[in-house]
Amino acid sequence: MKIAIVNDMPMAVEALRRALAFEPAHEVVWVASNGREAVQSCLELTPDLILMDLIMPIMDGVEATRQIMASTPCAIVIVTVDRHQNVHRVFEAMGHGALDVVDTPALGAGDPREAAAPLLRKILNIGWLIGQRGTPMRNVAPATREASKRQKLIAIGSSAGGPAALEILLKGLPRGFEPAIVLVQHVDQVFAAGMAEWLSSASGLSVRLARDGETPQSGTVLLAGTNHHIRLLKNGTLAYTAEPVNEIYRPSIDVFFESVAQFWSGDAVGVLLTGMGRDGAQGLKLMRQQGYLTIAQDQQTSAVYGMPKAAAAIDAAVEIRPLERIAPRLMDVFSQ
Repeated sequence: MKIAIVNDMPMAVEALRRALAFEPAHEVVWVASNGREAVQSCLELTPDLILMDLIMPIMDGVEATRQIMASTPCAIVIVTVDRHQNVHRVFEAMGHGALDVVDTPALGAGDPREAAAPLLRKILNIGWLIGQRGTPMRNVAPATREASKRQKLIAIGSSAGGPAALEILLKGLPRGFEPAIVLVQHVDQVFAAGMAEWLSSASGLSVRLARDGETPQSGTVLLAGTNHHIRLLKNGTLAYTAEPVNEIYRPSIDVFFESVAQFWSGDAVGVLLTGMGRDGAQGLKLMRQQGYLTIAQDQQTSAVYGMPKAAAAIDAAVEIRPLERIAPRLMDVFSQ
């Protein structure tokens, strides 16, 4: 994979170079010391992946990510030495299309291969994502629904560009909105709690991590909070599971949507937002086949038109809508 490094700290650049050297297939094609240089370098040679710092002179990583995704889009991972202090910037960059975030590998402390492992694992996963290798369609048994149970659920999946899209969508819903909402966003579990807090603050709704064994509740917004998949069980509770272990997207939107199609007993809407790859498309189609309304974000408002495009290609979405028109549509559906 052709990789670029954007960082103004020589020690951080060296740490990243040493980490990447453990995988001979990775090649550092250029290094930029600030965001402005990175934008220009991308115009000259767009890499497969950029390892982007957040805090830099001249142009920070958030603005650099925005400009690169607008002009020469490619995979971007935020690399930071202090993810906790920069949590809002992290999600702002992800809103512009950054795929993930990871700590800068430690230089000269402990086993260097062990220090490099988290970064290399992220890069391996992203290699699968940008290759858009699909996973086989899983067979799901038909749902059995009791007519008397009419709980209301909105299942939402998002990836690259998702944090900002989720903020806009949730802001468009009123406080006390009746349906239960479950969000599945591709984000590492170490950042999930920060994302829930950020979404709560940004949207004005109460957002928290989903707990294993709880039931989606009216008026609550739950975010999948681990690197395991989240699924709905036959008894109506939520559960985290490592299976399927070969699923490259973690947590997988397909896994959750498929479980909703199989086990949800009330009214539901599936929503697939911006993201790279194909996760969620097959699950959304299963929801449509079960008679649920399914919505995909349109190309013009998607930071990365990958997942919604995949859904449109297999006719999984009943409706394709601009982001700002999804919340009003949800309000209309559940006011009937």
